Amino acid sequence: MGRAALTLLLAAALAAAVFWSPTTVSSLTKESDEREAAGAKPGPTDLWFKIARGGRLYDNWYAEIESPPPEETHPAYPAEGKKRGADTWRCKECHGWDYMGRDGDYGSGAHYTGIKGVRGVRGIDPWLIRDIIMDETHGYTEAILPRSAVEKLALFLSLGQADMDKYIDRRTRTARGSVARGGAFFQTVCGVCHGLDGRAINFGSADDPEYVGTLARKNPWQSLHKIRCGQPGFGMVALTVLDIQYQVDILAYSQTLPTE
Repeated sequence: MGRAALTLLLAAALAAAVFWSPTTVSSLTKESDEREAAGAKPGPTDLWFKIARGGRLYDNWYAEIESPPPEETHPAYPAEGKKRGADTWRCKECHGWDYMGRDGDYGSGAHYTGIKGVRGVRGIDPWLIRDIIMDETHGYTEAILPRSAVEKLALFLSLGQADMDKYIDRRTRTARGSVARGGAFFQTVCGVCHGLDGRAINFGSADDPEYVGTLARKNPWQSLHKIRCGQPGFGMVALTVLDIQYQVDILAYSQTLPTE
């Protein structure tokens, strides 16, 4: 990918309210420059694919890479936490769907751990974040999570996080979006799999069903994350490349759908 193409890509990302630091831009262009210097032909970027996949890894990395779930509780998971086993290895379990950890929706309740969020790494060089993910505390060795997956997770943490409080009212859990505009997206994209009423797929059980509308109202932060990045291990369309307001519009429409 040439420098001009990358510049346009960065401009598009800025328009979507993603913060890119000079260090981040430098790290993203380094590999491209080296390839061009070696005579490689410019090609289409896969940056958006990598960011979206990083979001799915944040959600549930072992489902995304189709690896057997860890059997043991993560060594760094706090003793006061209420989860055990594989769930404690998911990034979202400690840092939250709103990326704010103890300062957000996971500040109390069944998912409380007392661990801070990941908002502080937004805009940091992804290569530095990769080193944090693979440090002794997080414990993600290459035997557990391939380096290529760690790099995608780092890209998401640096470039893909959304400021959830800007788009979701924390008190009412209501999305700050246009229901009408979100409906147009949902009915032509999401509805293909989820059905026009959001009930074609049941995420729960026959006795306790959960549909798009159910989850959108109960946990809008989780719903917005999945709208943006997709569902780990499934062929769900990731809409990260859309302007984030359109993604929030889809969430707003989803909150009008049946819950049972």
